[in-house]
Parts: sequence; C-alpha cells; structure tokens
Amino acid sequence: MAQEITVTSPLLPDLEEFTSQLKNIWDSKWITNNGQFHQQLEEALCGYFKIPYISLFTNGTLPLLTALQALRISGEVITTPYSFVATTHSIWWNGIKPVFVDIDPSNCGINPDCIEAAITPRTTAIMPVHCYGKPCDIEGIQEVADKYGLKVIYDAAHAFGVEVNGRSILEFGDLSTLSFHATKVFNTIEGGALVMHDSSTKRRVDYLKNFGFESETEVIAPGINSKMDEVRAVYGLLNLRQVDSAIEARRQVAIKYREELGDIPGIRYFEDMPGVKHNYSYFPIFVDAAVYGMSRDELYGKMKEKGILGRRYFYPLISSFSTYRGLPSARPENLPQATKIANEVICLPMHHQLSDSDVAKVIDVIRNKE
Repeated sequence: MAQEITVTSPLLPDLEEFTSQLKNIWDSKWITNNGQFHQQLEEALCGYFKIPYISLFTNGTLPLLTALQALRISGEVITTPYSFVATTHSIWWNGIKPVFVDIDPSNCGINPDCIEAAITPRTTAIMPVHCYGKPCDIEGIQEVADKYGLKVIYDAAHAFGVEVNGRSILEFGDLSTLSFHATKVFNTIEGGALVMHDSSTKRRVDYLKNFGFESETEVIAPGINSKMDEVRAVYGLLNLRQVDSAIEARRQVAIKYREELGDIPGIRYFEDMPGVKHNYSYFPIFVDAAVYGMSRDELYGKMKEKGILGRRYFYPLISSFSTYRGLPSARPENLPQATKIANEVICLPMHHQLSDSDVAKVIDVIRNKE
C-alpha cells in the first residue's frame, strides 16, 4: 500500500544533536523551573521575532488562559467562531461570555465591521485569530478597540514568524499568544508562548504561570503551573536553527499548488498578501460545489480514498458545539460568511517534507475528481 500523504509533518531536530544536549540536561540535573535552556529559548525567540518580551508555556492553550488573567478581563469577549476550540474554551474557562461575530472571507479573520454591533456595556476585550497565519485587519480591529476602550488579545497560534511591513505580527494588540504544537511550523512537541510589550506584564505573566510565587515564601497571585521544561526548550532551540529553511520549503509547495490549481473552476485559494512575510503554515482551498461539480465533502472523501489526508479546518464552527450553540451570537444566521467558509474548506497537505510527487498526486485528485 502506498504511503499516505499527511496534512502536516513535524519539524524534528537532528537526533544526534538533541541527544547530545539531553546529556547536558542530565548532567546538570536541572530539568524545569526556568533553567538555562528555557532562558536561552526565550532570548532566542525575542531575537527572532524582534520583540522585547516573551514567556514560554508548556502548551498553546495556557497562554490564552493566562492572557485573559494577566489583563484582568471579565464580562464579555468578542471573538471568532472560525478557529480551533482552544480560542473560545479559554474565554469560557475564565468565566467570561464569548460573543461570536462573523469573519472576512478574504482572510478568514474576524471582520472589524461586525465587531461594533456586538459591543455591550459588559464587553472588555476582543480576541481575534490570525487564521492560517494570515494577518487579521489589524488596523480595523484596533480602531474599534480604541474607540470603546477594549483590550485586544491575538491568538497567533498559526502566525510564527509572520511579519507585516517588516514588523512582527506579534507587535500588535495588547498581547499575542503562540502555539508550538507538533503540527505547527515551529514546534517544541507541545508548547506555546505569550508575547507582551512591557516588563511589568512580563513579570505578572511569569508569576501567573508559576503558582504566583515571587519568592520561596511569598505567593502574590493565584497562579497555575504552566512552565516549559528544559527538554522541550532545548528541542525548540535546535528547531529554531532550521525553521527558516522549513518555511522556504513550504513556500515552494504553495507556489506549485497555485500554479496548478489556478485554472480549476470552483476552487479558490489565498494569494500572498502585499507587504506580508508569510509562513505558509496551511494551504486552505475553498470548494464552490455548484461551480466545481462536487461538494467539499465529496472531494475530501476522494482525497482520503487516494491516501491524501487533507483536513476540514475549521469545520464545524465552534459556535455549533453543544457548549456554545445556545448563545444568541452563535446562531448561523448571524455568521453567514463563517458558516459558508466552514462548509467549503479543505486544508491541503502542507509541510517541509512534501515531494514534488506528493504535490502532483494532490493536484491530480483535485483536477480529475477521481
């Protein structure tokens, strides 16, 4: 049986180098609690992103939870239904009401034109998502936030290394969160980070992720334990050396997809955005069944029959899950664009190890529908 073509493949450090560094950890016997590799990775990522402050976490959900705590958010938070569930779960877990608004189909991010109508006296923040690593309408979102005095926390899980006009996408908003899950462009197996703009917020976040300890005998905040350990930190340091070449390999895959899919009626995909340095974390296509002659789910099934594992990402909408579907803002009629996109999307295989043959097989199934 032919090997399956997976939707993603983890970026792995050289095993010999990793093993050598593990010996250093074993020799030091310092395996967590802000060890040398944890500190080195925070410093290295600040340099890579050209930002002043970052705090590492043990996964990508905990920074979302902690961001809301760090800014003391309460009441209601306006967010998108078109994301991974962790975005909205983090709001819910903090005892905050999520309020869904529709997306802009040009970038699959939250539509600033829909935000203002959803604001109530209880609204305290906006949590947009840089979906597929494509920047949201940053200026439009900030304009609304400034007008109503709202905080902006960006879920930038997909946006490792993305820049807008030479500036890191992580510079925008009040806080930004990252995921370093194995499926992401850059990974530490599991991991994540919270990016802030000042030293006092960095200090508060570091308290919150370490039980609230300020010293051996003093706890100043009701924190949790979400620190990254030394093993994952050193894994990340090694991966940081090769992430740019992995992103370039992804870019070449995106070029091939665009060259071959551009003339197929009913298939839409994103072009690169002007002034944006992309990371090619995903390659979503959107299937117009009436024009293409086959539904998204039929194409998804055909791909699977051929051993091509695409992903309907994000389907279904978060707003359709049982926890949230009773919210007034979750009604499908309030979210027409998100509902349409969720029913059309397939993320094609996209990673640094795809061969030309792999890409050709994916294209062949889409072109010939068999």
